[in-house]
Amino acid sequence: MRKKLLSAFAILFLFLTAGFAQTTRHLTKEQEAWLAKANKHIKAGWIYLHIEGTPEERGFQHGYLLAGEIKESIRMLKVKWEYQSAMSWGWYVKKAGAILTPKVDPEDLAEINGIVEGMDAAGDSTSTDEIVGLNGYMELMGYWWPKIADSLKMNPGPPQKESCSSFIATGSMTRDGGIVLGHNTMGGFEEPFCNLVLDIVPAQGHHILMQSFPGFIHSGTDFFITDAGIIGSETTIGSFSGFDVKGAPEFSRMRHATQYANSIDDWCRMMEDGNNGGYANMWLVGDTKTNEIARLNLGLKYVSVERKKDGYFVGSNLAKDGKILRFETDEQETNIKNSSVARDVRWHELMKKFAGKIDVKLAEKFESDHYDTYLGKSRADSRTLCAHFDEDPMMVGSGLPFSPEGTIDAKVVDSKMAKKMSFYARWGRACGEPFDATKFLAEHPQFHWMSGILKSRPSEPWVEFTAGEK
Repeated sequence: MRKKLLSAFAILFLFLTAGFAQTTRHLTKEQEAWLAKANKHIKAGWIYLHIEGTPEERGFQHGYLLAGEIKESIRMLKVKWEYQSAMSWGWYVKKAGAILTPKVDPEDLAEINGIVEGMDAAGDSTSTDEIVGLNGYMELMGYWWPKIADSLKMNPGPPQKESCSSFIATGSMTRDGGIVLGHNTMGGFEEPFCNLVLDIVPAQGHHILMQSFPGFIHSGTDFFITDAGIIGSETTIGSFSGFDVKGAPEFSRMRHATQYANSIDDWCRMMEDGNNGGYANMWLVGDTKTNEIARLNLGLKYVSVERKKDGYFVGSNLAKDGKILRFETDEQETNIKNSSVARDVRWHELMKKFAGKIDVKLAEKFESDHYDTYLGKSRADSRTLCAHFDEDPMMVGSGLPFSPEGTIDAKVVDSKMAKKMSFYARWGRACGEPFDATKFLAEHPQFHWMSGILKSRPSEPWVEFTAGEK
């Protein structure tokens, strides 16, 4: 009997190890040396990933250490794309390869190929075009696809969402005269998680610390700090229409500018160079060496830069450049029922009320704010800086009642922290309220197609991240 049991266990062991061998790859000594320089750990819902070296090295580190998370991001995005477009994921990847891949900066493409190589070594196969499609999904799905759908006379799916609330202040507006920057991301809860803090030390260019998504070479949300003293965030330009298939991908321009810019001028110039209109944003950028701040209004046909050494800029998805507003959007800038307008009004109220007192602690409160300027009272809904679209039965404009979207994080930084390459962040709603996906789908069965990709987010605390942490 004992011999039979031992024989059975031996067969089971061989079966399991054979299956394991089929899903793993032997690492070369060179690849092992690359991985020895990387660092991954989890903190308060965030994934911290340190990568460094040449494009291939840092890409391999990223792809190998986050293979499971990247695979899951692709799965979630595939479900969403095929539901909303009625087109296959393979079709999308092929289009991404044709439109974006040839125009990606060579260094960025080498890093993407490194991600592909790293995932393959971890046992998860993908392709260059698929990772390019992942990096470019915001510009393709949000800007290119609606035009294609219109030409095919088909329903393009739910409208482009308004997303993100951000401010940047300096000089007499802040407690110490330095820069204070705050940003929260507003997005669909069914989308891939952007809970990655990516710490990049490239062989060439500047050290970068930024929020990102698994598999991204850029930020995507966007929030970044560099050792050149440049910090930045953005809010998308709402109700925007425009995309140039001949231009360079937004994600590649953003990464190149962040890695190589030495000044605000450099950063804005690199973002405008080859502009394709994809993921059109109002970028809030600061230089901690001079405490100067700027707002880059980057449309497709129209671009402008505003600069200040004393004052503030805000972003709530409401276009601030008159040309962009009138010629490239159909935004109603005085309709306070709309989220972008209501949040813009609230930003100016807060800036006026707390002028001269703004610091990172106040910035945390701003990003968690629940005051609805349309209703004139505190109420967590789609019009508040900490947006709760899922709790709003009266969503107007580009949204749907009870749409599972809203604020999914918050980050704040000041000049002193930026010089140490650190910032505070909170994963999940900026206010800390949890989101229960199972309960939500039971109460709102109209979103049943999200079953399997809509995930809960527990309440997490504010935590500090610093470049190079272990």
